[in-house]
This record gives sequence, structure tokens and C-alpha cells, in this order.
Amino acid sequence: MAGHSKWSNIKHRKGAQDAKRGKTNTRLIREVMVAAKAGGSDRATNAMLRLAVERANKANVTKDSIERAILKATGQLQGEELFEQSYEGYGGHGVAIWVHCLTDNKNRTVAEVRHAFSKYGGTLGTDGSVSYMFERVAKIICDVEDVDAVMEEVLAFDVNDVDLSPEGVVIVAETGQLNPICQHLTEHTEWPILESEVTFLPTAEIELSESAAESVDRLVSALENLEDVQAVYTNMTVA
Repeated sequence: MAGHSKWSNIKHRKGAQDAKRGKTNTRLIREVMVAAKAGGSDRATNAMLRLAVERANKANVTKDSIERAILKATGQLQGEELFEQSYEGYGGHGVAIWVHCLTDNKNRTVAEVRHAFSKYGGTLGTDGSVSYMFERVAKIICDVEDVDAVMEEVLAFDVNDVDLSPEGVVIVAETGQLNPICQHLTEHTEWPILESEVTFLPTAEIELSESAAESVDRLVSALENLEDVQAVYTNMTVA
């Protein structure tokens, strides 16, 4: 009986791991499609695509799946049409939440997003209700700890900020600088680029205690777990 129980637990864990891996792979493929759609299929000039492909490769997404995703996104292969969609609302304590999705079914996605907001104490708002609180920027994270060295390398670019984070040195710049900066760092340094994306940062933040932030975290986690959700942005910080 114990052996049966152990085997059941192993199967359960493996099933959960496979489901998580499948969801991760789906998001990675969609990241590849978004990058290809935004900047074209040439990885030499589209750093966002190049790094999305690298992340997919590291997660063992098959080469065929990656190439098909690029062809679909650039209109070279018939397939599902994906739409970029955003939803705006508020969590507890007045925290602004902006949800970015990539979907082939807008009705399904809005229903799932609305359900998550409702279940976890949030309110889904109208277009423009919170987006004005965020600034669109390019963010690059390098696997290095020398902030001064990174700052010297990017002086010639339109950079807003260079700072140290637990992951490495974070460069925040104007969106048009994403590919040029990545190209420069790739050619002139040996620092691995861990992340390269166009993202949104809050222009003003709301600071909450750990206990107050927990309810907002539950909503954010529920949204992030939806298959169509690519990113969730908030203006919350934890004291």
C-alpha cells in the first residue's frame, strides 16, 4: 500500500510539473511571437527576439516550435491570429494593476481576467483608468555587479537609470534604445544579458505593509497564472 501511495505521489508531482512546464513553454512561445511581430524575424537586429529565443531554448522548447512561432508572427505561415490586449483595474488599497495579454480569443480572456479581479477583491476598470500611471521603457538586466562599468558602456545611449538589483545591473532606457544597447553590450562586453524587454514602470508608487500587500499579491498571482496573461504591472511597493 505504501508503494502504491508513493507511486501516486510521484505521478501527482510529475503531472503538476508537466502542467507547469507546458504553461511555461506556451508563454515562452508567445514571447517569441510578440518579439517577432514587433521587430521582425531577423535576430541580428531584433535583440528582443534573440533573447526570447534564448530563453525558450534554455527551457527546452523545441527548435521547430520556435521557428513556427516566428513564421506565424511575421505572417509567413498560416495559423492562429494572436491579439495583444490590455486590461486595467485596481486591487486592494488603491493599487493600480495593468494586465497585458496575448490571446486568440478576446472573449475568453476578458472573462478570465474579470473573474480573477472579482474573486480576489479587485475592480476591473475601463481603458485608460490606470495606464497613465505607467511609463513605457526598455529594461535590460546584465549578469554583472559593476554598476560603474556598465554606466561607462552605455553613456552614449539615451539611458534613464542604471542600478544594481539582486539579479544584476539593471539598465532603464528609452524604448528605441533597446536593440542598440543590447547590440553594443554583446559586441563590446562579455556580460550575459539575462533580460531584455520593453516594459512599464509606475510613475508613482503606493507603499504597503507586508500584511496589506498579501491580498494584492493573491490577485496578481491569480492573473499571472492565466494562460493568456503575458505580464502584470502594479504601482505597489512593500515596506
